[in-house]
Amino acid sequence: MAAQAWQPLVAGVELGGTKCVALLASGPDSLRARETIPTTDPAATLAAIEAVLDGWAFDAIGIASFGPLELDAAHPDFGSITATTKPGWTGTSLLRRLAARYGKPIAIQTDVNGAALAEGRWGAAGGLDAHAYITVGTGVGVGIVSGGRPVQGYAHGEAGHMRVPRAAGDAYPGWCRFHGDCVEGLISGPALAERFCCPGSALPDEGPQWDLFVHDLGGLLHNLVVTLAPRRIAIGGGVVTDRPYLFPRLRARLAESLGGYGSFAGYAGELETRLGPPGLGAMAGPLGAIAVGLDALTG
Repeated sequence: MAAQAWQPLVAGVELGGTKCVALLASGPDSLRARETIPTTDPAATLAAIEAVLDGWAFDAIGIASFGPLELDAAHPDFGSITATTKPGWTGTSLLRRLAARYGKPIAIQTDVNGAALAEGRWGAAGGLDAHAYITVGTGVGVGIVSGGRPVQGYAHGEAGHMRVPRAAGDAYPGWCRFHGDCVEGLISGPALAERFCCPGSALPDEGPQWDLFVHDLGGLLHNLVVTLAPRRIAIGGGVVTDRPYLFPRLRARLAESLGGYGSFAGYAGELETRLGPPGLGAMAGPLGAIAVGLDALTG
């Protein structure tokens, strides 16, 4: 019998706005361990993550974190969280702290870029060179892959903070403390709770509140498509995961917005396959950290 090929084990850490997930795995079919840790203050949260990792044997570490992050390896704060809406987390070092503790190959990406990489490795974007992942939860993040790698310029993108035309009569000022009525300020979980005076989970499926949600997220989708033309867009996150009925409405809104222009006439006719939930489901985010850790071993 032929010997089975060696597979590296990665300790993947997905840091989210409300919880962190630590995985020990090589991929979706080789999950060895999983732990969930509440996201509180940085000292307590990182200590709890380290307590989990201390009990595991692994070959590399992958970090997929909420941001914004400093991802310029030449910057003194490389691998740290920069100015964020998450109280107490601005300036928190992630990569260098874990690198010093464990001495293993390590890499870091935004949580949405990690999820996009996982979708490209194992999910619905397999074989595609340009695709995107959007999460709508505590915040709104957009991970963009082009040529098989996350898009990176002076900094990683923050498309969740783009501004879009407001619906007629909508005067909500927005939740984002940096930009007010950017997309995150209009449709993230905290924004929905403030805007409609109840948690998003309590909103009725057919409520008029979702008309505004579809309008605002549709504006982001329009701008994303006409700027980057991703071959597939996955939308996940707590606000959307249990609401599959939103996808037909988002597809219709996007098709209408594209207006039959140029090559996007054909694109609009293919939205049933181009715009949908992540192929990895709720595991896209945690497996994103594993994908990032595998990159640390190969890149």
